[in-house]
Amino acid sequence: MRILFFGTPEFATPALRALVGEGHDVVGVVTQPDRPQGRSRSRLVPSPVKQVALEEGIPVLQPERPRGDDFMAALRALEPELSVVVAYGHILRQEVIDLPPRGTLNIHASLLPRWRGAAPIQAAMLAGDSETGVTIMRMVLGLDAGPVLHEIRTPIGRDETAGELTERLAELGSRAIIEALALLDLGGLTERPQDESLVTYAPKIERAQARLDFSEDAELVAREIRAYDPKPGAWALLRGTEVRFFGARVLPDRRGDPGEVLAVGEMGMIIACGNGAVAVETVHPAGKRRLAALDWAQGRGVAQGDHWDPPA
Repeated sequence: MRILFFGTPEFATPALRALVGEGHDVVGVVTQPDRPQGRSRSRLVPSPVKQVALEEGIPVLQPERPRGDDFMAALRALEPELSVVVAYGHILRQEVIDLPPRGTLNIHASLLPRWRGAAPIQAAMLAGDSETGVTIMRMVLGLDAGPVLHEIRTPIGRDETAGELTERLAELGSRAIIEALALLDLGGLTERPQDESLVTYAPKIERAQARLDFSEDAELVAREIRAYDPKPGAWALLRGTEVRFFGARVLPDRRGDPGEVLAVGEMGMIIACGNGAVAVETVHPAGKRRLAALDWAQGRGVAQGDHWDPPA
């Protein structure tokens, strides 16, 4: 099948590699323009999807916005039968969605209609969902609102981070799209509309949301630390110094004033919450490297009885 692929981040690369590996003719890749990186912002770095496309010898299009006569002409020249979209980063217009005769499919990292939107992985973890998965849907103009063609479910690990879950779902997504295309060719796919009464939304994560409030239950604080790992990183202030947290374990029987450092030792830094406490393994102080909570606390003179600053 002649496939046009839209995608940008690392999450999209397993699906692109799988399509090529299964013998599909990926006629072109649409990805975001190279972006400046590094302290000087002078070096342009291609997206992970572009790097895979170049390795495979696939033509690459990088419009600032996926629209306009020139862009549409370039797509038509590729003569795709079907488009696959994975975390491209731009909303596609109807003319782009409708261009391939077999339509446009999207790989979404949730079990739709639960968690439509930009941050479904983090939303599922923050809500304490026991499972998530990937959905293959037919794209429409509405936000993740198209009919579902295929899905694969997976449990969310008790101590799994968003970064770890993202890697697993990327691989599941690659498997799901290959299965969906095979079933599509065999006529074995039944599209089902999403139940609008079950829709929930997962908007883009803003950095301010990742500030921890230790007056919350320890279970929630630990989920926030896992959900914001690796980005943007759950954070708090100690004497005005910003510190991000990674690796949290709930200690339901420990008690103290919310935000109080109950102990610092081999278990990490134990911080009291509104109910229970969390043991934090690793910290990343602003402007410094990431290191063990014990090492940082010893270097900063942080000890039992200190308090993390409450949110304003």
